[in-house]
Amino acid sequence: MTSKTRKEPGKADLTELILDSITEGVFTVDPEMNLLSFNRAAEKITGISAEQALGKKCHKVMQKGAGAPLCLEACPMLRSMETGEPSREMEVEMKGAGNKPIWVRIRTAALRDSDGKLVGGVETFRDMSEVKHLIKRLTGEYTFCDIKGKSPAMKRIFAVLPQVAANHSNVLITGPSGTGKELVARAIHDLSPYHEGPFVAVNCGSIPEALLESELFGHKKGSFTGADRDRKGRFEAAGGGTLFLDEVGELPLSVQVKLLRVLDSGEFTPLGANLPLTASARVVAATNRNLEEEMAQGNFRPDLYYRLNVLNLELPPLNERKEDIPILVDYFLESLAAERGQPVSRVSSEALALLLDHPWPGNVRQLQNAIEHALVLAAGREIEPAHLPNSIQKQAQAESGGVSLADQERKAIEAALSRNRGSRGRTAAELGISTTTLWRRLKHYGLV
Repeated sequence: MTSKTRKEPGKADLTELILDSITEGVFTVDPEMNLLSFNRAAEKITGISAEQALGKKCHKVMQKGAGAPLCLEACPMLRSMETGEPSREMEVEMKGAGNKPIWVRIRTAALRDSDGKLVGGVETFRDMSEVKHLIKRLTGEYTFCDIKGKSPAMKRIFAVLPQVAANHSNVLITGPSGTGKELVARAIHDLSPYHEGPFVAVNCGSIPEALLESELFGHKKGSFTGADRDRKGRFEAAGGGTLFLDEVGELPLSVQVKLLRVLDSGEFTPLGANLPLTASARVVAATNRNLEEEMAQGNFRPDLYYRLNVLNLELPPLNERKEDIPILVDYFLESLAAERGQPVSRVSSEALALLLDHPWPGNVRQLQNAIEHALVLAAGREIEPAHLPNSIQKQAQAESGGVSLADQERKAIEAALSRNRGSRGRTAAELGISTTTLWRRLKHYGLV
């Protein structure tokens, strides 16, 4: 047997035989981070032979993260050797042979001799590539143009989006704030015949009424006090593309009249201009208001409403699509990890139970903010309930009426099992835990 440690040939011992027989990758380093041993599973997972690895610096062989930031900035092995404490288990992306990306779950610990002297460190790692691939297969059908969801309501939207996008008619997207209306508008643009043109978004509620007409239609130099140059409006800027009018329900009646004229005639005239310009942009509008109620109260013109509402997409609030929460949580964790060059964090089953039970008045935007808040407080550790915003913790306490966190976790697991028709693999993937952990929790709660 070829030796996997740096010692004299023929000195293979029982320890080496044991290390080569296990399925987890194992390697050891000296206090200067030089690789001393590299077992057979480590060779298989990485595609790197022991002969190539031994004697080299750990971070030169086991590069973790883009540009190896984990190795160079927050090495768990060094931390273990400095503190004497084993690292928590964490998932990281590592570069194998030929720079092939490999997802692994690692743990590190310090090695000391019988006198307590530090002699190096050890890392064990498991290949998670197949698990990651399975999760992508399970969740891939739930992503459409970066919109995430597997709830019936989102599947219905995914089904009609291509047809809506292919049409040239105006679109009105309705739904509460924070549900992702602009994301849907961008998907419509990307799938439409207008995709080669610009996507221009304007928030109608954030611009003062006195400036709205100029903002939308542009102006000529000298058309009003302060107009010291010609200015192109959003309709002209979006020519050949899509103009997204967000919060269109906030438009004052005076501007509604002028917008209606553009939609009716296909032309607009910049302030101070003598000749009209052709409006060649497709209009997609969105609002969190009930425009039918606004019409009844005289706040929104019916003729404009019917011009905008040729095609309608209604986005549900997050509390009506809770099946989507685990998918969204994973997406936000991966996105934030990529932005920060950090390993992807995990959410404990207890924390996920709170996320699933929360009413989410701020919808997807509030969930994203909650995950970012939790990541900061968790500081690289697994996200626990204590890391979530106080509002979520207090809401859970108020609604539980004395129900323990364990009961809430059990309830969340039972609900996930029901949604996945008893499939433990799909349930574990939805909850963001391994099937082994799910089995332990099922056994703990007497569900098996």
